[in-house]
Amino acid sequence: MNWICSQIGAREHYAIPRVLHQTRQLERLYTDFWASAPWRLLGKMTRKSSLVTRCHPDLAVAPITAFNFQALKASRQRFDNPYEGFLQVGQAFGLKVAAHLQSTNSQLPASSSRIFFSYDTGFLEPAQWIKSRGGKTIVGQMDPARYEVDLVKSEERRWPGWARYSVDVPESYYQRREEEWAIADIVMVNSEWSRQALIKQGVPEGKLEVVPLAYELEKAKGDSRKAKVEMNLPFGRSRPLRVLFLGQVILRKGIQYLIEAARMLEKETIHFDVVGSIGISDAAVALAPANMTFHGPVSRDRTEEFYRSADLFVLPTLSDGFALTQLEAMAHGLPVIATPNCGEVVSDGVDGLIVPASDANALAEAFQLILQDPEKLQSMSEVTGAKLEQFSLARLGGHLAALENQLSPN
Repeated sequence: MNWICSQIGAREHYAIPRVLHQTRQLERLYTDFWASAPWRLLGKMTRKSSLVTRCHPDLAVAPITAFNFQALKASRQRFDNPYEGFLQVGQAFGLKVAAHLQSTNSQLPASSSRIFFSYDTGFLEPAQWIKSRGGKTIVGQMDPARYEVDLVKSEERRWPGWARYSVDVPESYYQRREEEWAIADIVMVNSEWSRQALIKQGVPEGKLEVVPLAYELEKAKGDSRKAKVEMNLPFGRSRPLRVLFLGQVILRKGIQYLIEAARMLEKETIHFDVVGSIGISDAAVALAPANMTFHGPVSRDRTEEFYRSADLFVLPTLSDGFALTQLEAMAHGLPVIATPNCGEVVSDGVDGLIVPASDANALAEAFQLILQDPEKLQSMSEVTGAKLEQFSLARLGGHLAALENQLSPN
């Protein structure tokens, strides 16, 4: 079957269209912006790195339709509510894709041998057109939707004054997603956590399929991982255990519980590096103990430095569709302490530890376990590389083939 893919941005480094292009099944990729050679040159001249990076060499000769000028115009728009922006941009993009499909395919016969894949918010209009022509549709739902937002709102009430900005999602945003779920033949999610959340929102279980994200190990990260696992005991009296939190510093990511856990461990030889855009209030940051440092957002090069200098990665998230940082950390030889509320990456006690979400005591106990048994950290670090093989592009290709078989006409 031929696939038509559509996506806003460079999500997953274009993993799905890349896999399909390799198997010669990609009929066309639609995207909001594609940096062909002239655009890359312009990006370098104007120092707009986003223009340079919105492409991939694996798709150099793939059939691609992009709406660059519309995307540039949209990038200049400012919205008081970001979800209004996601909604408007998604709808505008969906309408452009549907119009292009109609103008270039109007003379072709209806076909049940086509699959249309797109991520949520930009899916609806082209999916409607494809379905009208007898094709099949898959929507990639990137997060647990309303269920996740309700969790965050509950945390805002539990931790008043902590959130820098309150989450405010218009009902129209949810309605569009619900329309997309209704028209899709398959709703693809990245984790069992997201699958269960969508079931609670009325998506039929038979429509839902879990396809984890893919991850590619870069050589530099492979070298970093090798060096990490070949070290002797990395911490002790001479220096603290260094724990890395990397991502948005917001209530949804569980930073409030990490701060509480760090406070419980103030007398231990441990230090927490918090890296990422800070979405909690200055007053909340000021409550952090002395063994925690907030570094704010950093460049990609500095991100690599933090991974290399860390001993352990922590993801105390309340809700994530997947959280690719788990795999990035393991690529650097870092065991991961995570909650069950995200993609299933960590094998408890093997390459990391699983702790309940919203539980500072459980987090502190996990860190204590590592502090009291440094050899355990070393043994977990040594097996992180094996986990990466489970999230390869080849494995993603197998998942896509299974979805295709499910949609193939009998």
